[in-house]
Amino acid sequence: MPGYLTTHVLDTARGCPAEGLAITLLRIDGDSRAEIARRVTNADGRTDSPILPQAEFRVGIYELVFVAGDYLRAAGLAAQEPLFLDRVPIRFGMNDAEAHYHVPLLLSPYGYSTYRGS
Repeated sequence: MPGYLTTHVLDTARGCPAEGLAITLLRIDGDSRAEIARRVTNADGRTDSPILPQAEFRVGIYELVFVAGDYLRAAGLAAQEPLFLDRVPIRFGMNDAEAHYHVPLLLSPYGYSTYRGS
């Protein structure tokens, strides 16, 4: 079975999924960056479908850019401008053509963390 990529965003300040957060997926090739997907999280903090489905999956270097600032403003969590976190880029590699990669984001106004999930 070909690989695929999913993500999940949790709002750790409010203790709930981050609904309505925009995400862009880029493929990195040397110094070049190509946008390959845009999604918005649903009520569960996930995208409705894999952000990189099996039919489009290939190994390589990728970057997820989470539009945290817009989400934090809409959630009433934004402090004064400029925000400490606005865009959160996470660059990672996928080297197994048959694996499910899951890259979650745990987000608050002043910090975030990520890991390779399952």
